[in-house]
Amino acid sequence: MYSMLNQTTRLQNIARELITLPVETEWVEFKRSNSNKEKLGENISAIANSATLHDKEKGYILFGVNNTNHAIVGTSFSLKKSKVGNQEIENWLVTQLNPQINFSAHEFLLDEKPMVLIEVNPALGYPVKFRKQAYIRIGSYTKPLSNHPEKERDLWLKLTMRKFETELALLQLTKDDVLDLLDYESLYKKMDYPTTRDANQIISKLVEDRLVIKYEGQLAITNLGAVLFAKDITKFDGIKRKLVRVVIYAGNNKLKTKLEQRDVRGYASGIDGLINYIMEKLPSKEELRGASLKIVPAYPKLAIREIVANALIHQDFSVTGASPMIEIYNNRIEVSNPGVPSFDIERIIDHSPQSKNEILAGFMARMNICEERGSGVDKVVLQCELHQLPAPMFTVEKDFMKVTLFPKRTLREMSREDKVRATYYHAVIKYLSDGYMTNSSLRERFGIPERNYPTASKIIKLALDAGVIKNKDSGSSDKKYVPFWA
Repeated sequence: MYSMLNQTTRLQNIARELITLPVETEWVEFKRSNSNKEKLGENISAIANSATLHDKEKGYILFGVNNTNHAIVGTSFSLKKSKVGNQEIENWLVTQLNPQINFSAHEFLLDEKPMVLIEVNPALGYPVKFRKQAYIRIGSYTKPLSNHPEKERDLWLKLTMRKFETELALLQLTKDDVLDLLDYESLYKKMDYPTTRDANQIISKLVEDRLVIKYEGQLAITNLGAVLFAKDITKFDGIKRKLVRVVIYAGNNKLKTKLEQRDVRGYASGIDGLINYIMEKLPSKEELRGASLKIVPAYPKLAIREIVANALIHQDFSVTGASPMIEIYNNRIEVSNPGVPSFDIERIIDHSPQSKNEILAGFMARMNICEERGSGVDKVVLQCELHQLPAPMFTVEKDFMKVTLFPKRTLREMSREDKVRATYYHAVIKYLSDGYMTNSSLRERFGIPERNYPTASKIIKLALDAGVIKNKDSGSSDKKYVPFWA
């Protein structure tokens, strides 16, 4: 595996390369032992923003170097040992930076002198702020970004062009490092590539798929490669908080956790095992099928797979302090991901395909894990209708989106909101199929006998009163219904 010896050598190589620079740059800063926490936070903000502005894969703060002649002098500073009150300074900095940019601090020896190297990922999506103020490097000085509108304009232009998937997760790697870190066998299987044991051919294929690139004479794994095919995501500092969490609770709330599982595998290599694990943990019941009893899960597997895949693909990777999460309760399952959609959540089914991570979505589509043309939400709704489950619930909070599925309930057990939501999504599905909802189609959706058509009429009345459906033809008494926006 990627050894500590390799890591130390990598850090030493980076430090030696940096000190050959004639002067500090806008993405590199040298220090001896100054550990002022405020200045450090401002510098990390400035380095992150400047790295983006100058198209650098990383920015650096190197402690243990004479700022004048770049001599290696060593440092007494230790980020691991420094504290703000009772809190480690590294954790404190994370809470003061927004978005919570990924940075990593390393302590090592260079020419037998202690050094500290802080690697700072470039800003992604938004300028990085420290205590609500964004900073930028002007030459070797750290300045408020707002004082330099021309830099701010150029930075925003770069931010709109930069893609998470093409950023580098790990640099300065050998072929053996790459093959140890990535599950290339899973890639070959999912893409149906001809198998080979030739390391050079495998690396060439990884480079061809943009999972790996050749960088400064060695190899580097991209975020795309790491997030999809990492054998262990925690080996990649920049994305280690993006591993998928599955939490199982003992009841209908969070008071008692029964089990928590963290999946360290990449999304593509691990999704089949992840879905199987979830299905094993979901409640189930015995049903008589023909002459035998069969175990039937409370939720359709296809619906679970779609909402999990959506959460992985459509998350906002710039929200660095959060990851996709699956929470299983006795009476529901919730799947959430960082980031919010840019459209009205009520139009989630019919909205035109849109992804924050187009390269990731395209690659997942090539492996038939998702459909590139759309979100798959229609499949989730149709599966709920097919199994006569309550309609899924889509909610948007401050910085995340959540999809909730419910197990089967009788019509009597469903709340008013359950019935209205199911009626609305049924009308949407019918409309998108070049049709319309009727009393008959709604009875089929809920499993209501034909003789009880007044029950369906009452539910339609609830949906009309809620404003989520309307008559197909305005002013007509015809009993055909479409979504309110149709």
